[in-house]
Amino acid sequence: MKEENMQNTTEKQAFRSGFVAIIGRPNVGKSTLMNHLIGQKIAIMSDKPQTTRNKIHGVYTTNEMQIVFLDTPGIHKPQSRLGNYMNKAAENALREVEAALFLVDVAEGLGGGDRYIIEQLQKTNTPVFLVMNKIDKVEPEALLPIIVQYKDLYPFAEIIPVSALYGNNVNTLMEQLGKYIPAGPQYYPADQITDHPEQFVCAELIREKILHLTREEIPHSVAVTIEQMYKQDNDVVYIGAVVFVERDSQKGIVIGKKGQLLKQVGQEARRDIEALLGSKVFLEVWVKVKKDWRNQERVLKDLGLRQD
Repeated sequence: MKEENMQNTTEKQAFRSGFVAIIGRPNVGKSTLMNHLIGQKIAIMSDKPQTTRNKIHGVYTTNEMQIVFLDTPGIHKPQSRLGNYMNKAAENALREVEAALFLVDVAEGLGGGDRYIIEQLQKTNTPVFLVMNKIDKVEPEALLPIIVQYKDLYPFAEIIPVSALYGNNVNTLMEQLGKYIPAGPQYYPADQITDHPEQFVCAELIREKILHLTREEIPHSVAVTIEQMYKQDNDVVYIGAVVFVERDSQKGIVIGKKGQLLKQVGQEARRDIEALLGSKVFLEVWVKVKKDWRNQERVLKDLGLRQD
């Protein structure tokens, strides 16, 4: 009996770990939820759709478990090779995880993009949570009819309304999700919040500022790479970044009149990067033209945007 009790205690204390995909159509709040769960910005946020291009891995660790979240590109109808890659990255994530969080925007209701994703979910046995995001934008009584709509289309493991922006009900989401995480090793140190190199996150933070500050023709025509990153003798981190666009006219837009827009991009990005690195940063940003880069396999590979 004593040995049995000891065994039960050991089982209760076993560390749990696993991978969880965050999926959904563009602009439903996936990156916002990821950043809230991790407690720090590692995925860019924008009101422009299809801004996440890679699977962003965020690491959530407690004394009892570790969850590696995959913030996937929004699944959409692709219009370029880059678009095809983004869809493939999101769909592949479903085969790598213990559970999936399917985010929907309750303020917009069930749409064709949601139905398409549900069709993809039919191909997997992964437990899927329906996470009804942006509940801060609707009246509580409006939720039940929306829940019924989705329940008729798929047997969700859990249905949880949240506000990723304000954190409403996110603790409940994590409590329920923890029940689906199996015993396993701690993959990353407790203080590590992402498995992407710092250069990747810095490039994404610069791209975020460009998305916020430029017009509609710019967002999907922009890529950012970090050419140099090192700590100087005065402990200031030097970062040299290059912004790639597809046309000369876009280069002019990103630079702005007398270089003012690019200067603002640099100032805002530097603040976020300093918060990420915990160091003073000297940031230099250049803009170059790579014509039609979104449809060039070699360029996509060079920029780390192609799924091999």
